[in-house]
Amino acid sequence: MKPVDSLMRDSAHAATLAGVTDEQLIGMLAVATQTACHYMTSCHLAALTDSVTQAESLPAKPHWDRKAVAHAAVIGMLGDATGDPVLMRLAGLAAGWAYDLAVAAGPAADGIIAGSHRRLLGYLRSGDGEAAAQEIEQHLRVLSMMERLARGGQAKTAALRSPDARCSAA
Repeated sequence: MKPVDSLMRDSAHAATLAGVTDEQLIGMLAVATQTACHYMTSCHLAALTDSVTQAESLPAKPHWDRKAVAHAAVIGMLGDATGDPVLMRLAGLAAGWAYDLAVAAGPAADGIIAGSHRRLLGYLRSGDGEAAAQEIEQHLRVLSMMERLARGGQAKTAALRSPDARCSAA
């Protein structure tokens, strides 16, 4: 079964990111970002811009977790902009993962995240889906590396997410 297939099961079974590696998820989010760029409306772009501006206006300390929610919301909004139910669901689940990465990376990641989101907005405004996809890939890889460093450089215990692993709700 392909990783994306597990996202669109019947509603009686909750979709998770179990069995999806970070690299697979990053690749799928790049596709979602490129698709979002293609279908981006002025309303979507305005909402994303407002969300990034709001995230930048929140203080990083003492409540980093609140700011991390605002940062992670961008992922979900990209999914919404695609209009595709699979990509919307993927991005919704991935927003929790992005939140977890941001919380683990801590307030030191604030400027990195804000800079990436500003570049992403620039690419979306110009209609450059390829550059937007590359930006989201690089952004998530950096956050993933920062999360590993925050854990003392230790690799995850398994290459794949365990079925018990839960992403925080963003």
